[in-house]
Amino acid sequence: MIKKVFPFCILLCLPFVSVFGQLIDTKATLQTKNLYKNLNKLSGKEVLFGHQDALAYGVGWKYQNGRSDIKDLTGEYPAVFGWDVSGLENSKKQNIDGVPFAKMQQYIKKAYDLGTINTLSWHMDNPANGKTSWDTSSVAVKSILPNGSKHLLYKSWLDKFAVFVKTLKGTDGKSIPILFRPFHENGGGWFWWGTKSCAPKEYIALWRFTVNYLRDKKQLHNLIYVFNPCDFKSEKEYLERYPGNEFVDVLSFDSYQYGGIEKGESFKLDLIEKLTIQNKIAKEHKKLSAIAETGLVEIPDPNWWTNVFAKVIEANKPSYVLFWRNAGYREKEKDNHYYAPYPGQTSAADFLKLIECKKILLQKGLKKYAIYN
Repeated sequence: MIKKVFPFCILLCLPFVSVFGQLIDTKATLQTKNLYKNLNKLSGKEVLFGHQDALAYGVGWKYQNGRSDIKDLTGEYPAVFGWDVSGLENSKKQNIDGVPFAKMQQYIKKAYDLGTINTLSWHMDNPANGKTSWDTSSVAVKSILPNGSKHLLYKSWLDKFAVFVKTLKGTDGKSIPILFRPFHENGGGWFWWGTKSCAPKEYIALWRFTVNYLRDKKQLHNLIYVFNPCDFKSEKEYLERYPGNEFVDVLSFDSYQYGGIEKGESFKLDLIEKLTIQNKIAKEHKKLSAIAETGLVEIPDPNWWTNVFAKVIEANKPSYVLFWRNAGYREKEKDNHYYAPYPGQTSAADFLKLIECKKILLQKGLKKYAIYN
């Protein structure tokens, strides 16, 4: 029998020349170096599919061993798992989304043992006033820079983060490599580290201090640093808060489709434009390119994966794309909050078509590359 080939699969198979770069941490662990090396080798050839909190919960379930909505649908896990450590700075037992840090440690270990990848973000509370990361009423960044009134507090937060990261060990006893994405969406004004609250030079100083402190002072050598702007329309805008090549390993951005199905075409064109800009910069600076957060809430378009997403990554393939979490599902209350398909979901069949192309890698497809070896 001749296997049917979908038209979008042909488009996804366009050639691309990978650009190899070096980690900014010259003392990085062997597994971390190998991960970065292998991601570079795959860059432009394979796109890794990621999902936030995928092992912790999904539509209609929570904390069920061995489950993920993507696995329920496809028979395999995502290739990339996203987690958030918000709450760690205040010694909380669980993060901003209610996931206990003890469970998160287990999930990160499981993902590593599966041969997949972990990435951490951090919705850090406002250090100036103790409110959430979305509070922009205080000039927080200036206060946590060296000689600032909250500098010692900020260092204590990084100390707690370092303690947590050092607990992340695989079954092999090795430190688990982590794609670390601090101070994300820096081009927006909604976080205390964003455009409303700090100047580019302050953001750059904060980023550089954070890298130096974690890498050199705390001796964390399993972190790969991911830069993450948003809402840019040019290379100049993208690089406005860029800390420099010696402080960044991966370039990424966040972008969501808002407004329902009818906005699919405009979202697709906008994402293509952003990815084109980022990939050009990544090639010039010898960095990896990724989409760190994206998705369409509830995915009401039955053909979204092949008509929108597949076409976004045709010409400028990112290393990985992470879709946001599947949470808040209460059918009777119509309080749906999910970004990846699950069995029976409107776009599920279309997602299965997408992965048939084999240019979107899930866990089993990634495993053959032995990315940590």
